[in-house]
Order: sequence, then structure tokens, then C-alpha cells
Amino acid sequence: MLRKNLNAYVLALCMFAASSALATPRVVLTEGVDESAGGGAAYIISTPAATYYLDKAGGGLSSLVDNAGVDWLGFHRAPGSGWKGEYRGFPNAVHRQDGNYFHAMNAGTDPSTSVVHGVTDQHLSISFTSDNGKWQSRWDFYLDRCDFTMTMVSPGYKYWVQYEGVPGGEMNVSDFWYSSADDQKHLIEQSFIGDLPAPEWMAFGDEDSPRMLYILHHQDDDYPDDYVSRPYMTVLGFGRRNKDKHLDSPQSFSIGFVESTDYILIDRALREIVD
Repeated sequence: MLRKNLNAYVLALCMFAASSALATPRVVLTEGVDESAGGGAAYIISTPAATYYLDKAGGGLSSLVDNAGVDWLGFHRAPGSGWKGEYRGFPNAVHRQDGNYFHAMNAGTDPSTSVVHGVTDQHLSISFTSDNGKWQSRWDFYLDRCDFTMTMVSPGYKYWVQYEGVPGGEMNVSDFWYSSADDQKHLIEQSFIGDLPAPEWMAFGDEDSPRMLYILHHQDDDYPDDYVSRPYMTVLGFGRRNKDKHLDSPQSFSIGFVESTDYILIDRALREIVD
């Protein structure tokens, strides 16, 4: 009887340990394709906060899926789809500046090569180098967010970092945004033309969603951070004014979700990242 009870106790401990391990928050890397984007090869990074699809050839995010299964980017590589697909993504950083890099692979994107570094349960890093060898970037995935860093800039050229996507899965009148410029809720059609105050951030929401997607610039600068809406997507550009690029040095940005639509809580969460 004692042995039977001991065996049952050991089995229960093993089952508890196994269930605890399964429940432990982790950053998990797999490789596959992003079917929703047209089938491109992708690194798929699953975290407690989101699932990221990082295009292996282009070096940009093609999909960013929240815990409800909603994609807030909506990229699709179909040529000619424009604002409805091929322009979307993050960070869409290098555009006609000694190449076109760090965008999910479409007809206009130049390829990059990638290397995966130091995978742990809490963090993984993936670096990309442009095919001309003059641009480099690094992606860092954490339990709560993703960071993009431009680590090398082609001499004499500039870039921007953009969120071109679909808040809540579709661009419509129920979408809105907050920013570090004020604490007001702004309709998605309302533009922002100026330099965001530190810490520079903008967050996008949908009235039907309990969360917001934020984009945060870790360094303060005096460059424009303009936002305009398009019929089918957002166009937020850190270091962008019209078609002009302004960023000319290594910079870091975060993208992720805050599980709230309260301005104070969002602002607090983003300040904690850069503090």
C-alpha cells in the first residue's frame, strides 16, 4: 500500500511539473511559411503576447497576430495590391536608398541574409544583412514585445521606420490612435504632422478590441514622425515627411501590444521599456 501511494505521489509530481513547464511563458522559434502573406518563407516567433512572422528573405514583419488571432499588419505580396497588401508591414525601413531592404518580400524588395543568435526561453535575436552588404539590422524578441534595431546604415543614405498596417485586422472608422503628443483619442483619419515628444510613440486601436498596438522609438530626435491614413492602411513613419527619409544613424524601435485601451496605462507601459 505504501509503495502504491508513493508511486501515485511521484506520478502526481511528474504531472504537475509537466503542466507547469507547459504553462511557463516562453519565446518559441519555428520556421515555416506565412500563408496569409502569400506563402513566403518565415521565421515564426510565438510569445505570450503575440505571434510574429518575420520574412526570411526580406527581413521585415509580414504578419503580427494578437492573442485573438487577429493580424494587425495584413501584408500580402500580390503585385499591384498596393495599400491593400504589398505596401504593408514593419519596419519597411530602406526604400530607394541604396536598395530596398527590411520589408516583407514583395516585387520591389531586395533580399537579405539572416543569422539566428542565442535562442533562450526569454529572448532570441535574428540579424539581417542586405545583399549589397551596406545595411544591417537586428530583431530581438522578448516575452512582451519585439525590438527592431538598425545596426548599420549605408554611408550617405537615410531610412525611416514605419507601421503600415490594419488596426484590429481592417482599416475602418472604428479605428483610432493615441500618441505621446497628447492624451486625446484621435480618429484614424486624423493626421499627425510633426515630431513626437519623448518617449516617441504612437498606439493604434479598434473599438472592438481590448488591446492596442504600439510603436515606440527608443531615442528622441528632432525629425518628423508623421502619420497619415490611407484607404486601406495606416502610414506612420518615424523619420518620415512625405517621401523624405531622415534617420541616418543606428536607432532602436519596439512594436507590440498593450492589453488595455487606457491612455495612462499605455503611456506608463511604454515609459517602462525605455527607462
